[in-house]
Amino acid sequence: MDRLQKRDFVGTLAAVFAETSMVVVTQNKGLNAAEVTDLRRRMRAAGATFKVTKNRLATLALDGSKFDGIKPMLKGPTALAWSHDPVAVAKTAVEFAKTNDKLVLIGGALGKQTLDPSGLQALAELPSLETLRAGLLGMIQTPATRIAGVIAAPAGQLARVFGAYAKKDEQAEAA
Repeated sequence: MDRLQKRDFVGTLAAVFAETSMVVVTQNKGLNAAEVTDLRRRMRAAGATFKVTKNRLATLALDGSKFDGIKPMLKGPTALAWSHDPVAVAKTAVEFAKTNDKLVLIGGALGKQTLDPSGLQALAELPSLETLRAGLLGMIQTPATRIAGVIAAPAGQLARVFGAYAKKDEQAEAA
């Protein structure tokens, strides 16, 4: 890379860091081209991007961004993955690392919050945004009769209690 290409790369990466919400830092411990291609395909399917970066250039791009906390993680043969959906990128990286021990998860950042590998694992276990949306939609589509039944149940119980007291008072007056 010549100086102009490096400057363009740093500018592009800085723009990515300004737009994204999650960055995962990984280390390549011997992945071959087919495995990297498979990882990139999985990341793309999840709406994420995976890119091998030069640590010095990535550090320059991180200056002044909300992901400043990952600078110490940029040692050795690193690659970055990022996405707007934090769960999707974490889940994809963790799943790939489970099946291939040549990809090592170093950590990441969710906004200004720096995550270690266990934090990435916890984030990966959360339901995805699509799953949460589907659950919310299912709750919204609950039939109105169920909602009315739930709302009316306490009132019906109160009416039965008042009725029992009224009967008790009537029996006391009759006796």
